[in-house]
Amino acid sequence: MTLDLRIFIEPQQGATYDDQLAVAQATERLGFSAFFRSDHYLAMGREGLPGPTDSWLTLAGIARETSTVRLGTLVSSATFRLPGVLAIQVAQVDQMSGGRVELGLGTGWYAAEHAAYGIPFPDKRFGILEEQLAVVTGLWGTPVGETFSFSGEHYQLVDSPALPKPAQQHIPLVVGGGGPRRTPALAARYGDEYNQSFPAISDIGPRIKVIEQALADAGREPGSMVQSVALVAAVGQDEAEFTRRAAAIGREPGELREHGIAGTVAEAVDRLKALEAEGVQRVYLQVLDLADLDHLDLFAREVRAQLG
Repeated sequence: MTLDLRIFIEPQQGATYDDQLAVAQATERLGFSAFFRSDHYLAMGREGLPGPTDSWLTLAGIARETSTVRLGTLVSSATFRLPGVLAIQVAQVDQMSGGRVELGLGTGWYAAEHAAYGIPFPDKRFGILEEQLAVVTGLWGTPVGETFSFSGEHYQLVDSPALPKPAQQHIPLVVGGGGPRRTPALAARYGDEYNQSFPAISDIGPRIKVIEQALADAGREPGSMVQSVALVAAVGQDEAEFTRRAAAIGREPGELREHGIAGTVAEAVDRLKALEAEGVQRVYLQVLDLADLDHLDLFAREVRAQLG
């Protein structure tokens, strides 16, 4: 399997719908497999003008203005939407895209954005995530003409018609998180993909082994879950171009080299091949300068072409 490269953006840091659409269409045109975005309502460390955009509303628009690239969130927060509403929204966007949607779902972590927009942020959220995954998959999996009910600590559904259905028979679910036991078990129960977001490079291989053991414990086949990482991307044709791209996103070149897919083209290829050797199958390239579409072109022409 050739290493799968996807484009991942953080529009809460400051992006219009048109900015995001331009990146999504470039992602498709250049042959990357997917365009993913974060699901946040507040910028981190800056104003984030012109302001946040809702992830699923944005992806609905992009679904109608693209044709092949897959679309999803890394990751939606379980605190933002009731699971029945989320199931409807994601199924609808899947229909609008012709079956190209994937759902990343997590507990949520950014307390400030909840406070800023009046969204409840309970101290304990893992149980909420567990029940959301159960409800969303239960609704989608209920045959047409039958009903779905659920009685949990956080959510109760009674005789839901469980509509609408996604275009896909199965919407891939991305699960992540760093917990030692509950998170791997939850991923093994529901996940099609396990994502490590911005881990220390040295932690990636050992974490993959933990997830593979969780799959075995759950009775799933080895390798039945895609192993992915999300890492910041900043690459140049030469050192000067790399340094310029690092400055444009307010990061130090040395720090980027340590933590991301960064440096010259050769360095990026070496890092990606090393990740693949550790068992990584998919990499989300976090692109922070959305105006720099030449950066995506460089990755497609020079980096991806050397991955086999």
